[in-house]
Amino acid sequence: MSKTKIPQGYPPKDGLTLFETQKAIDSVKKIFLANLELALNLTRVSAPLFVDPASGLNDDLNNVERPVSFSILETGRQAQVVHSLAKWKRYALYRYGFVPGSGLCTDMNAIRRDEEMDNLHSIYVDQWDWEAVIPQGRRDRPYLRETVQKIVAAICDTQQALCAQFSGLPPFLSREVAFITAQELEDRYPDVPPKQRETLFVKEHPTAFIEQIGGRLKSGERHDGRAPDYDDWSLNGDLLFWNQLLGCAFEVSSMGIRVDAAAMAAQLQESRCTSRAQLPFHSLVLSSTLPQTIGGGIGQSRLCMLLLNKAHIGEVQVSLWDEQTQKTCREAGITLL
Repeated sequence: MSKTKIPQGYPPKDGLTLFETQKAIDSVKKIFLANLELALNLTRVSAPLFVDPASGLNDDLNNVERPVSFSILETGRQAQVVHSLAKWKRYALYRYGFVPGSGLCTDMNAIRRDEEMDNLHSIYVDQWDWEAVIPQGRRDRPYLRETVQKIVAAICDTQQALCAQFSGLPPFLSREVAFITAQELEDRYPDVPPKQRETLFVKEHPTAFIEQIGGRLKSGERHDGRAPDYDDWSLNGDLLFWNQLLGCAFEVSSMGIRVDAAAMAAQLQESRCTSRAQLPFHSLVLSSTLPQTIGGGIGQSRLCMLLLNKAHIGEVQVSLWDEQTQKTCREAGITLL
């Protein structure tokens, strides 16, 4: 069911036209990718749209979402459209021979058919997926935080360039990042659910990184779901900005240092997914064959939506929408691409 909300007075009369929006989307994608590659020493590579389910390379998300599958006529086998490239990227770094301190980035396009539809969510997902080999001795929280700071700087530099190109776009992002763990967030706001905790914190700290997501908190609950076989739950997090237009915490990226053998074994055990240990990808991690890496996904449409001050993700990407969403946007004068 549609959960679309229209801010009062939106869309603004002096906002970007439909044509200007297309030009601005192109600018965001070109400028930010260049900034990201420079900041993290990344090389752009080709990536798969679908993978073999038996490889263990697909992202299981929260282990309840149904991947889109299809049969291949020539091979007689099934293929799965990726949910993300979280595991494929690490394998690619190993296969392509990347050295410590360098990494890859790629355009990731996915279909998440079980995604709820609202202002921020679509069944079509487009991300800049990136992954880098960690320098020797830097598999730690300080390195994670340094990387977060570089990504925030790349985003803020992109906004600065956009504001110079499109006079109607005011700068509003903060470069100062507030770091807080999911447990510290629960301790601070024990009587509200996780998403509301994020809103309360990010409203006070407009750029924030919520760390250590995936494991159970003292309450016995999880802050949010995480697959057990790519991020180390003690060394990961979500990057959020305060979205003044929508009045909410706005997630742009989920990222983290990846599991080593010990973390994967423990997280598979906690998630009751130990059978995955026999899959090819998981065996490479458990045998310490793959390099130690850090990586994440940065939403392309999400970032365009934030920087271009748009109220609905359908204003910056082409997808399919339910009738109620279409009706709500049409009556508000919002054009869905």
